[in-house]
Amino acid sequence: MSDKDICEVYCYDEEKVDRIQKKIKLEDWSGVTPLFKVLADEKRAKIAYSLCQEGELCVCDMANIIGVSVATASHHLRTLHKQGIVNYRKEGKLVFYSLDDKPVKQLITMALAHRKEVKAHV
Repeated sequence: MSDKDICEVYCYDEEKVDRIQKKIKLEDWSGVTPLFKVLADEKRAKIAYSLCQEGELCVCDMANIIGVSVATASHHLRTLHKQGIVNYRKEGKLVFYSLDDKPVKQLITMALAHRKEVKAHV
């Protein structure tokens, strides 16, 4: 940031600030930060994206898609499951995961669209 990026005087719109602060207090923020932290990991974001595309994938498929070991893929999938982002089902010795959260699909789609937009303007 440069000096041009900040206000040269300190003043604020008290009405606007109060209105937004009231709205912030009405929301439940407890799950927002953990959700973004979980998806901030590139491997987990790729897992969520893959599940958006395919619907359901086995752990072995997921490991190959993101280029990690089955153990690492399982670790990431467990983390996503703990946050309520994915569901799993067992079929014999295989475990299949699916996205359990439609807003996460929208979030990933919007994040990728945002990234394309930013890259187009740079």
